[in-house]
Amino acid sequence: MSEPLLQVKDLEVYYGVIQALKGISFHVNEGEIVSLIGANGAGKTTTLHTVTGLLHPKHGSVVYAGQNLAKVPAHKIVSMGLAHVPEGRRVFQNLSVYDNLLLGAYTQTDKEKISRQMDSVFDQFPRLKERRRQLAGTLSGGEQQMLAMGRALLSDPKMIVMDEPSMGLSPLLVSEIFEIIQSFRAAGKTVLLVEQNAKKAMTVSDRVYVLETGSIIKEGMASDLINDESIKKAYLGE
Repeated sequence: MSEPLLQVKDLEVYYGVIQALKGISFHVNEGEIVSLIGANGAGKTTTLHTVTGLLHPKHGSVVYAGQNLAKVPAHKIVSMGLAHVPEGRRVFQNLSVYDNLLLGAYTQTDKEKISRQMDSVFDQFPRLKERRRQLAGTLSGGEQQMLAMGRALLSDPKMIVMDEPSMGLSPLLVSEIFEIIQSFRAAGKTVLLVEQNAKKAMTVSDRVYVLETGSIIKEGMASDLINDESIKKAYLGE
């Protein structure tokens, strides 16, 4: 069995004296979609921020593609092929759609490759192509989410880490966003997903980890956990 693309071990993260993550361990294999689900405050976003270098752990390690990320600055992590689609989209409102996408390619130097990736993103997101000259701030919430995803793709990632991609979107758009996430895997990308909509997350994921107050309390194949009575009750509203 080959090494996981991402291996998180015994991760402890504090905000001042408050311990947000209590020694969690999990892994993501290449080509998988893995979800972290849990209530607000469970530590999901903290986990993603630690994986992508925005937070630093007090203990534990994050190993991506065989390299320990502990001392690697966040911008260098992007050039290693790990892209982050943050919660709340975080697009640059006063820049055009095209310029927002171009910012995703700031670690790339090959102009022809950037041009090919831009074409590929426009193929995947025709709406962004139509609106490429528009200011990002004028887009709908769903379009801004697509822009954040497209921007991540411009960095040519092997793995995409996504934080609450369906937040605030209509049910129709939520379905569209999850189809796009599945298409990432079809294109050979690996996805680590944090998502409030546990049911949707589980339907697209291979494996799921359940976080509760900074600890992983359950893990398994998504197809098994979606039928788990305690999970249904706590997270699926059933």
